[in-house]
Amino acid sequence: MSGASAVNVWFWRQMATWSTLLKRDAMALEYWERIAAARPDDPRVLASLAHRKAEQGGRIEAIALLERSVSGDPEQAGAWYNLGYLLQESQRHDEALSAFERALAINPKLDLAHYGKGLSLVKTGRLEESIAPLKRTCELQPMSPFGYYQLAHVYHRLERPEQVARIIQRLSGFEPQVARQLERETGVGPASPGP
Repeated sequence: MSGASAVNVWFWRQMATWSTLLKRDAMALEYWERIAAARPDDPRVLASLAHRKAEQGGRIEAIALLERSVSGDPEQAGAWYNLGYLLQESQRHDEALSAFERALAINPKLDLAHYGKGLSLVKTGRLEESIAPLKRTCELQPMSPFGYYQLAHVYHRLERPEQVARIIQRLSGFEPQVARQLERETGVGPASPGP
């Protein structure tokens, strides 16, 4: 099918987009497979197909597609992040860390890659190392509770209740439910407001 015309590929992209918008996932995947068959060496097409495969539960195939994609164009921060995420989901944390590092080398402000890096460091028992990427996640997404939540648990495991209390206090201002959950899980209350 590599002889497909540019018009065919354009049409299939349109159909894939519409299928996605209409929640017709199997149809969207079918169109992305047609596009990939027509453009087997296009790194962006491979990354898009990988995304669809992952959504359908084809993690192993998605990883292989993303590896081909970043091999063809190693400057795709998003593809490196997605590869790291799928490797992390497969409990392949050392490989995930390498992929997150590659994503961050391209885009140092990619908060999801900092977050993923922090989580994989936690999973491999490297708690002290996980603090910096989780803090960076909080800096880049100050109104998202996820980085704070994970960071509080790292501090709790490191027996630093004063830092846990500060995070709970911070979360109380914009995500009180998460703050209360952390209080229950850690047994630490919010820090007292300063003078």
